[in-house]
Amino acid sequence: MAFDFKKEYKEFYAPKNKPSIVDVPSMNYLAVRGKGDPNAPDGEYQEAIRQLYTVAYTIKMSKKTDHRIDGYFDYVVPPLEGFWWQEGVAGVDYEDKDKFSWISLIRLPDFVSRADLDWAVAKAEKKKKSDFSLVEFFTYSEGLCVQCMHIGSYDNEPQTVAMMHKFAQNQGYGINITDDRYHHEIYLSDARKTDAEKLKTVIRLPVKKL
Repeated sequence: MAFDFKKEYKEFYAPKNKPSIVDVPSMNYLAVRGKGDPNAPDGEYQEAIRQLYTVAYTIKMSKKTDHRIDGYFDYVVPPLEGFWWQEGVAGVDYEDKDKFSWISLIRLPDFVSRADLDWAVAKAEKKKKSDFSLVEFFTYSEGLCVQCMHIGSYDNEPQTVAMMHKFAQNQGYGINITDDRYHHEIYLSDARKTDAEKLKTVIRLPVKKL
């Protein structure tokens, strides 16, 4: 049976819909950076997702090619994730999506190296006849965070975020969003196929002890 990160690491992918504190270790990702409204049909974000999934599945299906990855085991491609921020804004202003900066991510198994990513990018470019050079190998150590499962529309996230702020404060932590610590979301539902009120999103915010 294919290894499923969501099932094996429930503390990171299946929190309750009540806030909790979690210590997130270093992880490797495929990443694409960009700016703008994620809902724009032909915007940077939609192109970023296309590139990420193409490269992610190229790596997963490497087992059917002559490219052998040391330590490879079959796995389910992890869910799409995103780091979000807006210049000059503390947190996220959901009413001004055009000013979003973001890093879109898909987690990589630890056996995938930068050289394996380079191979996958080259193979994707040859097959799709388009540029995949924006996809990068990204290592990130998130550290202490408050997280919570948000169920419902993305536009209703501020209610969950406010609850997370209050919980963190009551536990002796302060929200610690900085230039390199971000508002983080993990998308467990396919927004194209799921009703807005049923969307499941892990929201994670960096914290520090007060």
